[in-house]
Amino acid sequence: MFAHSSAEEPPTTVMPPEWAPHERTWMAFPPANDTFGPHGSPTLERARTAWTAVARTIARHEPVTMAVSPEDTEAAAALLGPGIETVVMPLDDAWMRDIGLTFVHGRDGDVRGVDWVFNGWGAQGWAAWESDRLVGGRMAELAGVPRIPSSLVNEGGGFHVDACGTVLLTETVQLDPGRNPGLDRADAEARIHARLGTSHAVWLPRGLWRDYDEFGTRGHVDIVASFTESGTVLLHRQDDPRHPDHEITRSLRRVLESAADADGNPLRIVDVPAPETLTDEDGEFVDWSYINHYVANGAVVLCAFDDPRDEEAARILAEAYPGRRIEQVDARDIFRFGGGVHCITQQQPTPCEQERTH
Repeated sequence: MFAHSSAEEPPTTVMPPEWAPHERTWMAFPPANDTFGPHGSPTLERARTAWTAVARTIARHEPVTMAVSPEDTEAAAALLGPGIETVVMPLDDAWMRDIGLTFVHGRDGDVRGVDWVFNGWGAQGWAAWESDRLVGGRMAELAGVPRIPSSLVNEGGGFHVDACGTVLLTETVQLDPGRNPGLDRADAEARIHARLGTSHAVWLPRGLWRDYDEFGTRGHVDIVASFTESGTVLLHRQDDPRHPDHEITRSLRRVLESAADADGNPLRIVDVPAPETLTDEDGEFVDWSYINHYVANGAVVLCAFDDPRDEEAARILAEAYPGRRIEQVDARDIFRFGGGVHCITQQQPTPCEQERTH
């Protein structure tokens, strides 16, 4: 059912929750760039191996379509193997959650694609987006769905919806001067609600500590908190006081404890402890998080870190998504390049019948 928006016109599209049935998953094959390294480099091979592991895991549960730069078609075919569809399009990077369409349902239940404006996570100096800003349009053509443009600079990792009209946002993303200068909460909410069919926003003041370093997204919510099929909100919790996220995650919990969903009900929060590992191979604090998981048909693809907390996270996620198989995939290399399993995937829902509004 469509929730009413604060925009002048009622929404014509609604984003189903991520646990709704999927037609397929979209991903992007890591191209040679400053993040992954040049062709032939060990770092690029590590990235491609990590992305491939996720793709193959998802492909056991639903079709996967991998976008591949023209110069990488042979390398992708050799690594991905049979069973994963590839489509050719120029790419600057490989974070499909952010550069790709956000698939939604129209009033008739057909699938459409919201194409946000993408500007390299707030026009950051290291980012390139000449090709990535066009990915949404190319996806719409390939998927055979109408493209619904938005004037909002936004990324798929910057929001999360439940099934009842609520959306999680972060002040340092949608209200980022590098993304949407001069935009206030009301304007941002109106544009979000108009495309996602939501009616109520819960704003977090910030994201995790490392997300504000030189190569961060400035606070994506999909590494911090997420709605689940069981009706709970999973929240990242850092228990070691030596880590900067120790206080950050406690302050975020206080915000969520004082918030409500679109129906006015208090949020039911479930803490997901961070991995015990504190620093990476360079001695920097890690932002490893189990929140950054992907829900596929009949399964949950969960980040794993060869950490004692992996097993506990799997138990928590199994309760949050009853009846789904928990598939753990080593995500250390994905995080090393700047994201997680959720960041590199984008779900395309199946068509459905929607209740018409008048």
